[in-house]
Amino acid sequence: MDDILIRCPKCNWEPDDAPYWQCTCGHQWNTFATGGRCPACKKVWEDTQCIDHAGGCAAWSPHLDWYEGLDSIIEKLKAEIEESWHVPA
Repeated sequence: MDDILIRCPKCNWEPDDAPYWQCTCGHQWNTFATGGRCPACKKVWEDTQCIDHAGGCAAWSPHLDWYEGLDSIIEKLKAEIEESWHVPA
């Protein structure tokens, strides 16, 4: 998972680990630590706003679009699964 880069798909701002995001329940947290799910009320945020006061652009984008490098991880997992099919039981 070291190959994953998290950044805004609109402006390329890369968030640090600060709790910039606030849920409608009032809880503040780092949305990327939980995959977009509020740890307090469990609401899932399908879209994530870029944080302008931290150097971003304030645009909203689908949460999953922030993750770069997932394609290579999926391809590696597929190859491992396919390889396991050829190992004698």
